Amino acid sequence: MLSDEVIVEVRHLSKSFGNNVVLRDINFAVHRGEVVCIIGASGSGKSTLLRCINLLEKPDGGEILYKGQNILDGKFNTVQYRSRLGMVFQQFNLFNNHSVLRNCTIGQIVVAKRPKEEAERIALEYLEKVGMSAYVNAKPKQLSGGQKQRVAIARALSMLPDALLFDEPTSALDPEMVGEVLVVMRDLARSGMTMVVVTHEMQFAREVADRVVFMDQGVIVEEGPPEIIFERPRMERTRMFLRRTLAS
Repeated sequence: MLSDEVIVEVRHLSKSFGNNVVLRDINFAVHRGEVVCIIGASGSGKSTLLRCINLLEKPDGGEILYKGQNILDGKFNTVQYRSRLGMVFQQFNLFNNHSVLRNCTIGQIVVAKRPKEEAERIALEYLEKVGMSAYVNAKPKQLSGGQKQRVAIARALSMLPDALLFDEPTSALDPEMVGEVLVVMRDLARSGMTMVVVTHEMQFAREVADRVVFMDQGVIVEEGPPEIIFERPRMERTRMFLRRTLAS
């Protein structure tokens, strides 16, 4: 059962890079406990939307509401806000000179101001959850891509966020490593974690999402439950994209 509580809401969001309009009048909300998968061709604006939500890109117009407050009004603490919305990147973004455990505690200590012992206890709990507790002393260069991404997920979870944002979390992985990351993400979804996932993994979106959002050329073309989007899409652009994607 999804909560009525809206964690993040985007209203009339726009973003351009020079003359290239990447997002046009995006309206989008995420409820607590909801798993939203954003699909679409490369260059459709999916990752830019995620990066705007997390303020890694500054929108040109519109509002981003976090629990009803507009985070673009200049009064919001951006660092604290980002700590409430964990981000998992394509390229892991781990600190290569720190151990796995330190990667998962540094944000807790510096941003959340948790004592080291508490930070380590929380980090170990989530490293166990993603199957990486045996690697606490390893450095990222000693890990496979799939292991690095699982550490990145544990690091994001260790901040105890309201939601996790995933930006194509399997696209940099070798095919045999994709499954181990998707298993972790499926478990998180089942546990009730609020998740927004930009993905090319159509089977994952079909099985796990509460809602699928299809983007094309900077706009949300269509959104709805996966059984509607995948089986009975209303828009021709959605049908064409799925025909191309599912046939490949």
